Amino acid sequence: MASFSGIWVALVTPFNHHAVDLPATQRLAQHLIASGVDGLVVCGTTGEAAALSQDEQLAVLDAVLAVTPAHQVVMGLSGNNMVDTLQMQQAIQLRDIAGVLIPAPYYIRPSQCGLVDYFTQLADASSVPVILYNIPQRTGIVIELATLRQIARHPQVKAIKECSGNPDTMMALINDGDIDVLTGEDNLILTTLCLGGTGAISASAHIHPQRFVQLVQQVAEGDLIAARANFYALLPMIHQMFSFPNPAPVKAALAQQGLIHNELRSPMQAVPQALQQQIADTLAQLQPQAELIS
Repeated sequence: MASFSGIWVALVTPFNHHAVDLPATQRLAQHLIASGVDGLVVCGTTGEAAALSQDEQLAVLDAVLAVTPAHQVVMGLSGNNMVDTLQMQQAIQLRDIAGVLIPAPYYIRPSQCGLVDYFTQLADASSVPVILYNIPQRTGIVIELATLRQIARHPQVKAIKECSGNPDTMMALINDGDIDVLTGEDNLILTTLCLGGTGAISASAHIHPQRFVQLVQQVAEGDLIAARANFYALLPMIHQMFSFPNPAPVKAALAQQGLIHNELRSPMQAVPQALQQQIADTLAQLQPQAELIS
């Protein structure tokens, strides 16, 4: 069985009057786990980790762990200062978690050798499985396939969240079979599963999470006709969740469902009113279909 498989939700961080809303965080975590998702990724891109202090990040992690089994919780770990990142890693590892999700250091754009050294230091220091996070549009650095393969040989590296937009990289890593390959490109979830990837770390799976879980089951059972019908019904919503900087559309949708406040931290902004209405219309159209297959 894959170490990391199925649908892992890239959890948003709820706010209320600019402060982290820990009760809402816990309610949302419980809602998603009850919906059948395989796990939650805390304080990643969708969780607005860059807008949180380290103390706030750890508070969010503790809140989620209080209501979620540890084997279903992965924590984001990012930074461009190695000393600070290692210290944060030590603090995270005082908790019992399933793993850490680590992107390349942002902004400074190291060499490929520098990337190998960066990930190796963090993997050497890790007491839990490491999930690589390949997202060059956020970090400003492309991790080349040869570099990914070298890093993947580390015994603590167990999986990758692949967001490079390069299908050749994704297919090569799947074919290698050395680590679990989860897509972070929600419009490629069906493609990734059909090609042999193990799942997805998804932002849009906050919305109708049961259908995303069912999609994985349908592919595993070889029912591709049902999987395609399910996925193409979800696709307009998926596109809408990324029609404005993430996680604003997701938060708008969750707020419309009464799960969180529609609040982000500056410089992120809530979606415009027109898009809020479009999201409401899309959710209304999707709801009857969800009832038919549930």
